[in-house]
Amino acid sequence: MSRIADIKLDDRGLPPPTAEIEQERRVAIFDLLEDNSFTLPPRDGRDVPPGPYALALSIRERRLVFDVTDPEQGEAASFHLSLGPFRQVVKDYFQICESYFTAVKTAAPSQIETIDMARRGIHNEGARVLRERLDGKAEVDIDTARRLFTLICVLHFGG
Repeated sequence: MSRIADIKLDDRGLPPPTAEIEQERRVAIFDLLEDNSFTLPPRDGRDVPPGPYALALSIRERRLVFDVTDPEQGEAASFHLSLGPFRQVVKDYFQICESYFTAVKTAAPSQIETIDMARRGIHNEGARVLRERLDGKAEVDIDTARRLFTLICVLHFGG
């Protein structure tokens, strides 16, 4: 039951996403809801609801906000993460994605594969940073972290 069963992105105030960004968002949400691991550890000596959880992600006052609720018990946790540690990896990820989307249209398969390997490496780095930032707040597996990192990138887009 320690999983995310619903996810919402608060992208109010952001410019409309490109077709590629919107596709990344849809795929990440679909994959996340199909298979994820999200556990809230006890905090301040209090037990937390076991889930499943609804997660609302937003950027407020230059901070990444996770609002986690349990359908039966209401608010389960809320935490704010500094965007600073994500800035460079998000920038790198957008640059490599742009190269990838361009390459898919014109490049040889070997070039596309090389760019895709670099893209996956940066994506893994973003997931690693997210797992570090969530330490003590939420426990996620690597695949969940990768999908959440994609959604963080979507929120960064133009933000």
